[in-house]
Amino acid sequence: MTANSTRASLLVRALRAGVAGDTSAIPNLYTRDVVAWSPWMSAGSAEDLEYELEHRDGTFTDLHLDVVPLDVGGDYACAEWTLTMTHAGDLTLPSGSVLAATDARITIYGVTVAEFHGDRICALRQYCDELAVLEQLGVAPAMNATKS
Repeated sequence: MTANSTRASLLVRALRAGVAGDTSAIPNLYTRDVVAWSPWMSAGSAEDLEYELEHRDGTFTDLHLDVVPLDVGGDYACAEWTLTMTHAGDLTLPSGSVLAATDARITIYGVTVAEFHGDRICALRQYCDELAVLEQLGVAPAMNATKS
């Protein structure tokens, strides 16, 4: 069994590689049959994950990730993160309309839970507030507005 500090470090490396689109890190961080999910993608294998990372559309650029491991125990590790990025390309909205690049700098907050098999991640789930992206781009009403 891999030490907790090693698993925390592996999760942080995996998150950074994901943000950077570094597919070369996949074999060292994930099992071949990894299952991964986030609001923006899902993968049922390391090959699927590589495909997802290679086929990003460039909607957001200049990505900056701050990540802190929260808890590691047994076969699981958890990290909280902040991702700051620039809206640099067309974004298709839930309505189907397209929002042209605004160059707005936006920040989202999230949590990732990873399950390990030995010294590699076999499952990864990311949770964040997707609506916060639309709010910061001005195409959704702010949910934290106080009622009068």
